[in-house]
Amino acid sequence: MLFLHREEGQGLVEYALVLVLVAVVVIAILTLLGPQIGNVFSRITDGLS
Repeated sequence: MLFLHREEGQGLVEYALVLVLVAVVVIAILTLLGPQIGNVFSRITDGLS
């Protein structure tokens, strides 16, 4: 019983790692698709005017 490890903070670290992974994926997608998305919005605003 003396050598039981406390694992309270482990869940928080795992959530933080998942959050960082999601942020990296979102940044990569926006970097790759950013110009294409900008072109779509430009065409929409041009079509409205």
